[in-house]
Amino acid sequence: MRLKYDLHLHSCLSPCGDGEMTPYNLVNLAKLLGYDIIALTDHNSCLNCPSAMEVGRQIGLTVVPGMELCTAEEIHCICLLPDLDRALAFSERIHQLLPPVKNREKIFGEQLVMDAEDHTIGREELLLTAACAVSIEEVPSLMEEYGGVCYPAHIDRSSYSVLSVLGDFPAGLQVNCYELTCAADEKAYQEQYEILRSKKLIKSSDAHYLENMTEARFTVDLAENTPAALIEYLKG
Repeated sequence: MRLKYDLHLHSCLSPCGDGEMTPYNLVNLAKLLGYDIIALTDHNSCLNCPSAMEVGRQIGLTVVPGMELCTAEEIHCICLLPDLDRALAFSERIHQLLPPVKNREKIFGEQLVMDAEDHTIGREELLLTAACAVSIEEVPSLMEEYGGVCYPAHIDRSSYSVLSVLGDFPAGLQVNCYELTCAADEKAYQEQYEILRSKKLIKSSDAHYLENMTEARFTVDLAENTPAALIEYLKG
């Protein structure tokens, strides 16, 4: 089935995310914008996935639990999990690998954990935008432990991307997918980098604010509308 997707969205748990980007707001807006499947990918945490998935169940929108992992090299990598239990276990694993740097709300912003009705139920104390102690080449095998999939985020950006940090794609990086920003010229990147011609390319919004979310236009062909089917497709 052909499904409209956005697999890179941030909530108010990400310190750079807007306070209005609550799980309730972003999931309902995604439904209004015509999406069939979305992923919540806060920085280095999955703690708002339970509420986002609950809202999704209530309104009939598939929400994939995920994370935008910041590797030791400061490369952003999208990680998607097949179910909530494994997502929360993975989130706890990454939490233990973050440096002991406290968030300073007045500088970096709040990191709010919310329920499905927009009530604040907690605040993450560690700074979630910090680099964790996992290298980019270690992420795929780590995701295998949790039944998930990963791929480098926004490779066309001038910061926090595999190309901006390393200048090229690591030969040992075992992934079958890469993410481009919505405005990127997909064909131009495939012409410049031969490795991309045999990989799946995903375009997502990386929205941190409600106004960054746009009407659904990118699609993916899945056997069924589930996180597991999406992960199987992205694994290639």
